[in-house]
Amino acid sequence: MQILIRIIITGAAIWLATWLLPGMELFGAGEFWPTVGVLAVVALVFGLVNVFVKSVVKVLAFPLYILTLGLLSLVVNALMLMLAAWITSFLPWGFTIDNFGTAVLGALIISIATFLLNVFFRVPAKTAQRAVSRR
Repeated sequence: MQILIRIIITGAAIWLATWLLPGMELFGAGEFWPTVGVLAVVALVFGLVNVFVKSVVKVLAFPLYILTLGLLSLVVNALMLMLAAWITSFLPWGFTIDNFGTAVLGALIISIATFLLNVFFRVPAKTAQRAVSRR
């Protein structure tokens, strides 16, 4: 259930970023319910990219994270967002990002919105790791 809540929260954060930034747009969406479907697909792809690719990048770039005092994480989040946009470009539903600057602003908005929504809904921080460890 927690994973479903995380997907909904991520979808809401992505919707907020696409609403605020003119360079990020959803495609394949028509009315309200198709937009919810697009957000679910985008949130799922973004979550999978973060789980598999971002964890490898964090391990490989660990010295750079320390050297930049964690500011590299904003660049990595923007790159993961652009990767998710690229992956969804092959699907009938997804989103596009115009440039890297838009991706950085989008990653910042998504990070802040996800953090605030997780605090508001009291979602534990390490849900995915707990779910794996229970098996």
